[in-house]
Amino acid sequence: MESPTPLNDLVARTAIDQRLAAIVRPVIEDMGFELVRLRLMSGKTHTLQIMADRPAGGIEVDDCAEISTTVSAVLDVEDPLEDPYVLEVSSPGIDRPLTRLKDFDTWEGYEARLETPELIDGRRRFKGILMGTEDAEVLIEIEDQGNPLTSVLRCAWLSDAKLVLTDALIAETLRARKDSGVIDESAFDEIHTDTASQEE
Repeated sequence: MESPTPLNDLVARTAIDQRLAAIVRPVIEDMGFELVRLRLMSGKTHTLQIMADRPAGGIEVDDCAEISTTVSAVLDVEDPLEDPYVLEVSSPGIDRPLTRLKDFDTWEGYEARLETPELIDGRRRFKGILMGTEDAEVLIEIEDQGNPLTSVLRCAWLSDAKLVLTDALIAETLRARKDSGVIDESAFDEIHTDTASQEE
C-alpha cells in the first residue's frame, strides 16, 4: 500500500510546504537547530508556522526569536510567497508531533497517537505505547479487545503522529529541562510571531 503522505512529508506536507522547508531547513540547521515541522496555513492572511528544536531538545523563547529573525531575512531575499504572511516560530511543545523516524526511538515507552490515511488491520487510528522502530517501521503497542497487541506500521503509511499528554511525559520533560539547567518551565509552547511579514 502506498500513502500520499509518507513519513518524510510529515515535516512538510504539501508541495509549497516542501519548497519552503528546502529554503529554511539549511538556515535553521546552520544555527544549530532542527526543523521539526513546517506548515503554511491559509486564511485572510497566511501564517507560516515553523516548529524547531535543538538536536538534544530544550529550545527556548529567545531561540525562537533568533530563528524568526534569521528565517524572515532569508525569506525576504528568496521571496517564495506572493501573498502577505505572518511568520510564527515555536517549540514542539510537550505533546510534540512525531515527524522524523528518530522521534519514535527517542520517545519509546511513551504514549502516542498515530493515524493512517487508509485502513490498516481494520483501523486508521492507533493509540498506544511506542515500542521504537525496526528499519523503516514503527512499532506501537495497542489494546485489542483488552489484550496488548503490537502493530507494525511502515513509515510510508503514516499521515499524522504525535505524543499524548500524560503525567509521565510531563514529568520526563520537566526532569530533562531541570537537568539542562532551565528554570523557566512556563516557556514550553511560547511562540514568536513576526508581524512585520504582513507588510512585506
